[in-house]
Amino acid sequence: MKHIILGNGPAGVVAAETLRRAVPSDDILLVGNEAEPPYSRMAIPYLLEGNIDESGTYLRKSADHFDQLCICQRRGRAVSVNTEKQTVLFDDGQFESYDRLLIATGSHPVRPPIAGIDLPEVQTCWTLADARAIAERAKPGSRVLQLGAGFIGCIIMQALIKRGVSLTVVEMGDRMVPRMMTPEAGSMIKRWVEKQGVRVVTKAGVEFIEKGQNSPLTVALSTGDQVDCDLLIVAAGVAPNVAFLEGTPVHVAKGVLVDDTMQTSVPGIYAAGDVAEAPDLFSGRHLVAAIQPNAADQARVAALCMAGQPARMKGVLAINVLDSMGMISSSFGEWQGVAGGDGVEKVDEANGRYISLQFHGEVLVGATSIGLTEHVGALRGLIQARTKLGAWKQRLLETPTRFAEAFISCQRPNS
Repeated sequence: MKHIILGNGPAGVVAAETLRRAVPSDDILLVGNEAEPPYSRMAIPYLLEGNIDESGTYLRKSADHFDQLCICQRRGRAVSVNTEKQTVLFDDGQFESYDRLLIATGSHPVRPPIAGIDLPEVQTCWTLADARAIAERAKPGSRVLQLGAGFIGCIIMQALIKRGVSLTVVEMGDRMVPRMMTPEAGSMIKRWVEKQGVRVVTKAGVEFIEKGQNSPLTVALSTGDQVDCDLLIVAAGVAPNVAFLEGTPVHVAKGVLVDDTMQTSVPGIYAAGDVAEAPDLFSGRHLVAAIQPNAADQARVAALCMAGQPARMKGVLAINVLDSMGMISSSFGEWQGVAGGDGVEKVDEANGRYISLQFHGEVLVGATSIGLTEHVGALRGLIQARTKLGAWKQRLLETPTRFAEAFISCQRPNS
């Protein structure tokens, strides 16, 4: 049997390795569309900081790792899939046939439709090629404007500041990381980042970008301000890579729709990672949870099912852990709360602490925290296990920072 894995990021690599253990003699083809060996995009900030070199981003350190596992590799980008003939057409005009197909093509950075967005001084931060281009322009004293204060935007801020640039961040939302942080938590992060020397402009967008008279770029904001800069970094979100599936019977919404075995609407075709839209743990609604641990879990399930072994995902849990220039924040599950639920919020900004807990009945369904790193895994554990808190719910409503005690107590019988 021949397995093709489209995408050699974390999901693709884990799937290939899981398949090899499950089916020692099957053919496995791992396909990536970049020149470099499989690498982690999440390591790019460390590369920009100078803490690692490019090889430090590689997912597997041995050059012959995949050869040793008899996993074939191919460079190429899928152009189309013929589900009846079970073939994939690549951008070099070549076809590959498959018995099982895994779509792990990840996502790509979104470039908003802004005049001037394609100027050479405008960069995304998603690939190693992007990182090289940013490093070339982000020199000490350079003026850098970053569009977007979401997850990607926040993880590269520290790297940019360490490079000695003057950084301005523009965010359309009313706070930083609005899609993973409560209003109070996002505002706390904003105030913290500003204390570290970053200018943050919220409730603002970019109207147009043009060549400047006294600088490489002049950027016009929706506030009416104009900002001169040497480099503009677009960190306005990502979108799943699904264009090559157009015209196929594979169902696509925001991402590729899958069931709890990670199989798509077409038998024998699976999806995992940033490209997959899977059922949520609590609501059952489909969502894309673009985080590396989730990608690995989905990849293992998909690979086992491709090998004919029973495996299922219990449901996707939204997980976000973020380091914003030393302020560690996290959000889990239904952090915004649910209809008919209740919650509690406690703020201790003087000590860099914040927590919000959201309940549905006696189950913790969501949480947001800042500065509570030591036992934050307990929050994930309580939510993911759908733990019935009993008397602990009232205790947490009164003192939400006792979540680690609640986690330990609820593991014991008759607690």
